[in-house]
Amino acid sequence: MNTRIVEVRARVMKQNDLLAHALRERFQASGVSVVSLVSSPGSGKTAFLEKILGGLARDFRVAALVGDLATENDAARLKRATPDVRQITTGTICHLDAQMIERALDGWQLDTLDFLFIENVGNLVCPSSYDLGEDLRLVLLSATEGEDKPLKYPTIFNSSDVAIITKMDLAEAADFDLAAARRNIESVRPGMQIFEVSAKSGSGMREVLQFLRDQPVRSRESIHTLQPGQIIDLVTKGRNIVTLS
Repeated sequence: MNTRIVEVRARVMKQNDLLAHALRERFQASGVSVVSLVSSPGSGKTAFLEKILGGLARDFRVAALVGDLATENDAARLKRATPDVRQITTGTICHLDAQMIERALDGWQLDTLDFLFIENVGNLVCPSSYDLGEDLRLVLLSATEGEDKPLKYPTIFNSSDVAIITKMDLAEAADFDLAAARRNIESVRPGMQIFEVSAKSGSGMREVLQFLRDQPVRSRESIHTLQPGQIIDLVTKGRNIVTLS
């Protein structure tokens, strides 16, 4: 029985990687930068994304896909920042996968976008295994969750590119040890870039926005200067993804 479960899981993951590879090529051909967000429930992911969308929408064409087990509340909220928002309702599934993304993109003209954000289902376990074809994966950790989340869930930090510490306006009230949190992130993913933000007060948001504004330029430069076989290695760094020949 255990052997059968492993075989089925390996086949599912291979299919996801193949589809994610096709999505990544599609995104690159369209010139859209794709950023995914992962976190536990209640980390302030939607509030953070709403501010990011609003800040970028002044100069860029932005859109978002939002994953939740039920309701379209987050999608409705994000539409205050941009009308181009689609909800992915997963039911009992605790993560988004490449097939869900492909279906949600049906009829969407990607070449009219500069940024596409994917807000994953609140979960620090399952999303780490599924490549969605994104350029960047941001993992969010709130000051109200405690400093040891990176140690408890190392895989999600290892499979992400940037760490965002949210709700810094509540850090003092929550007795949050920022230095310890940074050490824990560093111990799991040495050299990982970290931003400290508060979507409520706006602290740190300018730095994140500037970081994201720089991404399309770097992405286009990378695509034009690297050989085709090298692109996959660039955009999947730090992930356990099957590299295709």
